[in-house]
Amino acid sequence: MQKIAVVIPKYGLVGGAEQFASELTGRLADQSGYDFHVLANRWQAGTPDIKFHKIPIITFPKYLTTLSFAYFTRRQINRNNFSLVHSHERIFGADIFTLHGIPHRYWVHNIRRKKMSLYDLTTAWVEKKLVYEGNCQKFIAVSNLTRDIFLQEYNIDPQRVAVIHPGVDLNDYATADKKLIRADIRKEYGFSSEETIILFASMNFEIKGLDAIILSLAKLKAKQHRFKLLVVGKGNIRKYTQMAREANIAEDVVFTGMLSKGNLIRLYLAGDIYVMLSKFDTFGMVVLEAMAAGLPVIISSNVGAKDIVQEGENGFIISDTSDTNYVASKIALLLNETTRNSMVQSAYYTAMQNTWDHVALKYRRIYENILDELAKSPRAVIPTKAGIYNMLQSLDSRLRGNDKKGLN
Repeated sequence: MQKIAVVIPKYGLVGGAEQFASELTGRLADQSGYDFHVLANRWQAGTPDIKFHKIPIITFPKYLTTLSFAYFTRRQINRNNFSLVHSHERIFGADIFTLHGIPHRYWVHNIRRKKMSLYDLTTAWVEKKLVYEGNCQKFIAVSNLTRDIFLQEYNIDPQRVAVIHPGVDLNDYATADKKLIRADIRKEYGFSSEETIILFASMNFEIKGLDAIILSLAKLKAKQHRFKLLVVGKGNIRKYTQMAREANIAEDVVFTGMLSKGNLIRLYLAGDIYVMLSKFDTFGMVVLEAMAAGLPVIISSNVGAKDIVQEGENGFIISDTSDTNYVASKIALLLNETTRNSMVQSAYYTAMQNTWDHVALKYRRIYENILDELAKSPRAVIPTKAGIYNMLQSLDSRLRGNDKKGLN
């Protein structure tokens, strides 16, 4: 039986990459017949057939975080005769690397617009080692946006970089009574049946464009449009409550705080429109989740999920989120029930084409192709330069000695 190593620091915990790795690996373990081993620092076990291996991480000083995880992962890989290594994190070598983010140097310089710290430099260094010296057969980006930026940063054969979008589990939505949930949610929040429910969910209100949404909705309120905005997640609630108050829509904005997956799905099913105007998002799994509930979406062109948005059919893509008049005009179209209902089925159909089972099938084919190639020509041993190797070897003292500070 083929032994597959899946590498990610936190498996099945909160986060897009963490959930992606868990959903994909669980399905592959159930369907493929491979022997799966997860190399992680922390995990939430799901499929019982998956074996877990603890990978230490040194978190202090911070710059050792990525470096130490890559080092201890390499040791674990060397101890085992894995047929294939699939990494969701920057390490020294893998057969497949799923790009949940963009190149770290590009992220710091172009998105965060900051100088590179020592942590950033070491993280970018490990990433570069993987790309150019890690014997990686396939890089898999979660969106065309991610792929394009990756190829801007690294001069490699574009044929080695594929795009496979994240998936969604339609079973989470299919068993619910949507009409009953809609009635319950409206009663719970005190919404009338005439008010359109606009949904926004994020762990970072500013990055995901809540400012532009509030300012756009203020223009619609001035024209007597009726709506309620449900803001789900974690962010500066005080700041945005004040912004909504100044925009004269405070009574139309409700902050729910963090919600469990089940409760978030209830809001998707109770909602009418999903809006997210991110400054940058490699994909945005919430967009696909909203579509699974039949919600037309409005997203910015900086969201990787634009790959699955068909303009005017299942949603709209906004190029300039600062143009609040234009944003408001698109929201206004979806406030019209007839227009909105004509897009519901298209949104759901898009979700049907992007289930986790579809994703698993695509990855399984890539696994099979790479395993066939490795059978013909086994991977070479990935050397580590002597100076760096000696530095990394010294990390072992943190395990053997009494100095456990920063070790998880």
